[in-house]
Amino acid sequence: MKLLAIKFLLIGVLLFTILSISCEEFKYEYQIPETTNDGLNTAAPEEVNIDSKYIAEAVKKIKSGKFREVHSMLIYKEGKLVFEEYFPGHKYQWDAKNYHGELVHWDKTMKHPIMSCTKSITSACIGIAIDKGFIKSVDQSIFDYLPDHQQLKTNNKSYITIEHLLTMTSGLAWDEWNAAHGGQLTNDFDHLYIVEDQIKTVLERPWWSAPGEFFTYNGGGIVILGEILKNATGMNMDEFAMKYLFEPLEIDSVSWWSYPNGRLETASSLSLTPRAMMKIGALYLNNGNWNGNQIITPEWVDKSSIVYKNNVGIKLPIEDSGINAYGYTWWISELDHNGKKIKMYRANGWGGQTIMILPELDMVVVFTSGNWAKKSKLFKILKDYILASVN
Repeated sequence: MKLLAIKFLLIGVLLFTILSISCEEFKYEYQIPETTNDGLNTAAPEEVNIDSKYIAEAVKKIKSGKFREVHSMLIYKEGKLVFEEYFPGHKYQWDAKNYHGELVHWDKTMKHPIMSCTKSITSACIGIAIDKGFIKSVDQSIFDYLPDHQQLKTNNKSYITIEHLLTMTSGLAWDEWNAAHGGQLTNDFDHLYIVEDQIKTVLERPWWSAPGEFFTYNGGGIVILGEILKNATGMNMDEFAMKYLFEPLEIDSVSWWSYPNGRLETASSLSLTPRAMMKIGALYLNNGNWNGNQIITPEWVDKSSIVYKNNVGIKLPIEDSGINAYGYTWWISELDHNGKKIKMYRANGWGGQTIMILPELDMVVVFTSGNWAKKSKLFKILKDYILASVN
């Protein structure tokens, strides 16, 4: 009997220890984001009518692994950065299992690959180039700015415009979603890494439909936009973006990568800090204006956030966003908030990289993640915790 009592006592002590460790591990104490010299004002959530208890619960769930690898979560509302938190996770590594490289604890100083959010940066630069007169119009044929590829202007491909590339409606056959990324290079976009000329490879593809009619996700078209901008301005995308977008936003920590032939990869190669991503979101939220400087025209912001023609009913692979629409490289969704439908548009990247803009709530949400091989659940965090926190 005495032995049994000791056994129960030991079990009780063990359970208490486990619970204590668990409670300690998931204990969370909110801190106002640090004010630095980067131009982002900061405040507490309650100052902008956010109930921080929901945000604290989201942090606990993220730390418990409920949403797999979330590396950062930032919230900007009413002109202020009110939440900023970073978590442990793996760096991206192409040839590793689940693409998981070195395990690190992410922080505000570390650049993160933003994957296809790069497309929205490329789009912004095209808009700026038009505003500054380097490019006349989105309605121009892409061949107006491809002097080294005129031989590909066959079979009515001259009808493909800059707008068609921005909206993924070029009509060219392309398969980027039905083949996994990996060493076999069966994914059409991955295949661009082993060809001599990426522009030629994309434009040699046969037709699936007439330009402007149907959406087909095509990162190759965004690479062509990078070539168009280079030929129109005399600057590579990285140079142009730094001069006309990043420097005006006081963003100095930026990196891109190039194809083996030296051509800049303008569809998914950019790495930024989450705070830099937030500045891009704040810029769009404020109709292209940053601290009194009109960097992008309001008209370009509108084109980014408005559905283009038939670009509706789109379901993205390995994420929980449901049905989406598409504008000028930005995804468009409808969400429920306090019994009403509200609009969100976002830059979106593989693995859970996103800049979410919610104009009716005067809010931007940024995530970086490492869910390259698993389903991303960022919409659940957004709906169950972040939107629930907004009064």
